[in-house]
Amino acid sequence: MNWQQVIDPFGNIGLSALLAVVPILFIFWALIIRKMKGYQASLIATVLAILIAISAYGMPVKLALLSTVNGALYGLFPICWIIITAVFLFNITVRSGQFQVIKHYMASITSDRRLQALLIAFAFGSFLEGMAGFGAPVAITAALLVGLGFNPLYAAGLCLIANTAPVAFGSVGIPITVASQVTAIPELAISQMVGRTLPLLSVFLPFYLVVIMAGFRKTREVWPAIVVAGVSFAFLQWFSSNTLGPALPDVIAGIGSIVSLIVLLKFWKPKGTWRFPNEPAPTILNDINYTTGQIIRAWSPFILLTLVIIAWGLKPIKDVFNAVGQVQFEFPGLHNVILDTSGHAVPHLFKFNYLSATGTAILLSALISIPLMGMRYREATKVFGETLRQLTFPIITIAAVLGFAYIVNDSGISLTMAEALANTGVLFPFFAPMLGWLGVFITGSDTSANALFGKLQASTATSIGVDPVVTVSANVSGGVIGKMISPQSIAVAAAAGDLVGKESELFRFTVKHSFYMLMAICCIVLAQAYLFSWVVPHYQMIAAGAASVIPDFTEGYLYLLILAIVLVVFVAAVKVINRKKVFPRISQ
Repeated sequence: MNWQQVIDPFGNIGLSALLAVVPILFIFWALIIRKMKGYQASLIATVLAILIAISAYGMPVKLALLSTVNGALYGLFPICWIIITAVFLFNITVRSGQFQVIKHYMASITSDRRLQALLIAFAFGSFLEGMAGFGAPVAITAALLVGLGFNPLYAAGLCLIANTAPVAFGSVGIPITVASQVTAIPELAISQMVGRTLPLLSVFLPFYLVVIMAGFRKTREVWPAIVVAGVSFAFLQWFSSNTLGPALPDVIAGIGSIVSLIVLLKFWKPKGTWRFPNEPAPTILNDINYTTGQIIRAWSPFILLTLVIIAWGLKPIKDVFNAVGQVQFEFPGLHNVILDTSGHAVPHLFKFNYLSATGTAILLSALISIPLMGMRYREATKVFGETLRQLTFPIITIAAVLGFAYIVNDSGISLTMAEALANTGVLFPFFAPMLGWLGVFITGSDTSANALFGKLQASTATSIGVDPVVTVSANVSGGVIGKMISPQSIAVAAAAGDLVGKESELFRFTVKHSFYMLMAICCIVLAQAYLFSWVVPHYQMIAAGAASVIPDFTEGYLYLLILAIVLVVFVAAVKVINRKKVFPRISQ
């Protein structure tokens, strides 16, 4: 028996929207005012959403519970799988003692916390977002910064805020690909429009990050680095998104920003070294000089991670992995049972793509790294068990958050809020980014938000005489701002930043910055819609029924062979460089 979604249960969209927003307002209240732990707030919000779905929206109890379970499973895989493997990779680097070498190396480049944040949270995080996404960049960069001695709250908060710049082009452009699929607007057109919006934020973001850390006066001391990081990133993001499409802007801009900063720091250093107030003096001994081989070995987990993540992001490799290593099934009792407002059945397919998952790429990097760092696999197994215990509450939080996202979407609660915003008429371009922001807050994913609201954005824009690429791109751009306060992202950052149980502090740290940036994006989009319409790219809608391309597995196997050769050569090179001398394990 089917059940059809309801958007306006009270027959008044304003009243219905007031009820629909209650679970979200509860999350804000619980984390900001009540200061609840993340898993508590998420579980209660999920129960609240279930009750509203059943009582007000008429959703059958069975469907409401099944929808929540489906979301929780998605939270466990692939989201939690990424977090577990990312934290495991970092933990074995610390346990082996090699992170001490990394700390010394970073200090040799710069021991200034402001510049380390630009290098790791902003530039390196953007690169990882371009290749992996789904929380991996925040997990890895936050753990790195905490390991370097950052205040945990600032490490996690800065990584969340820095992650706004690249999210739209994350995972080799998947968010924009999905937006194109649901709207029939070409990928390149959406990429170009986003690439004419987000660089305005990206060029300003390094300055904003350092001001948050150190205040305006101390920010002026590192203005050359801020300018170099922001301008290089924004220019490359704009150029690649407008000429190459959505797949590579983060990778190109992230690498360009890293290289530009390192080159600058070869010729320029700030007059003083800034560290956090009350931070202990650095314990790195200046009389220790590590060889190039030692440095490469210490960085090998992250070098391997980069190589493997790049390969995992290639479509031919994904096709091969999904062909031989993916289990897909229709979720029992839920698949095609719910009908959307148009009467179309909503599919619920669970994909267990255990080979192509980003978490598997991270795990492979860790497994190869273990012997390179002088560890035994038996010891690494113990570290993995400790990692699972460390992440118990974040796993519960993420499962609850995704359960919340699924019940809110399947019941029609999220569509009620979207419909209310769509009724704002000519002001809709101003509110369009808010819709993307809301979608990412709920789902934790810009990709999911585009799938959820992309079609509504396009149809509403057309009805008021605005080019739909403006509002569809606004959904993408607004979504990146919601990423920093999404309960899913907060849970990931808290787990990596050693802030488990303190999610409310992290949420309060980021929420005001999310609202500031959201208002800026809303004003930019409104101006693009009516004042600067010349920035809108020219394009033709994608014709319906375009032929699909059959995956070329031969190409995928060739790429895998190349990856295997590269990994073998890298491992052999590290061993050769270090074989002349056996290095003792470095005390932590």
